[in-house]
Amino acid sequence: MKPDKTKIRNAATIIVVRNKEKNPSVLMGQRGINAAFMPSKFVFPGGAVDDEDLLINFENPINEVCKARLKKENKNGQWNALVSAAIRELFEETGQIIGVKREWLEAPNNWEEFAKTGHVPDASKMHFVFRAITPPGRPRRFDARFFLIEAEELKTNLDDFSMASDELSHLQWIPIKDTKKFDLPFITQVVLAEITGNLANTGSPKRVPFFQNTTEESLIYYINDGDG
Repeated sequence: MKPDKTKIRNAATIIVVRNKEKNPSVLMGQRGINAAFMPSKFVFPGGAVDDEDLLINFENPINEVCKARLKKENKNGQWNALVSAAIRELFEETGQIIGVKREWLEAPNNWEEFAKTGHVPDASKMHFVFRAITPPGRPRRFDARFFLIEAEELKTNLDDFSMASDELSHLQWIPIKDTKKFDLPFITQVVLAEITGNLANTGSPKRVPFFQNTTEESLIYYINDGDG
């Protein structure tokens, strides 16, 4: 039996912001013209959670506020895999590393290339900033959590994408003020508007928007804390 490609899958997206104080830009790339999901669109790095992402132990975990919000919205215990997937997808699609220097001897298969760089994942500088579910009727549907990190926290040359896969082309730092010139998915536009208005508080947003598309109606809720 073929897998149901319309089933909603957990996914993670990573927004990397550079020069936040002066002329903030974000790292984006273009999906292939033949991609089943959002062909030709400029997007943030990201993708579906793999089973092996559940096995990752971080050198340092994400902060307690973000952890509580992730746990509240992911009661099946897979919240940790969302953070892992964001780090892995950033590395796979751009070659950029969120981690600390340390030898990793028994990395899961889909993390072996990351481990070869001499790093282990470190989530302490990441922040959970947005959640969105792909609308019905799309060829792929994802329940995506968006994370943000400042580029200055990465461990790699910010302009070197030589270790990137070919999943995204035209990788570049795009000034946020210029993103409207690019072909962006609607949800990416929504997320950019949200983070632009909250750049000063990206480390501790008062609430996390949840753009829910489970029916023909789109609704926005807000994730506040881990209570309830």
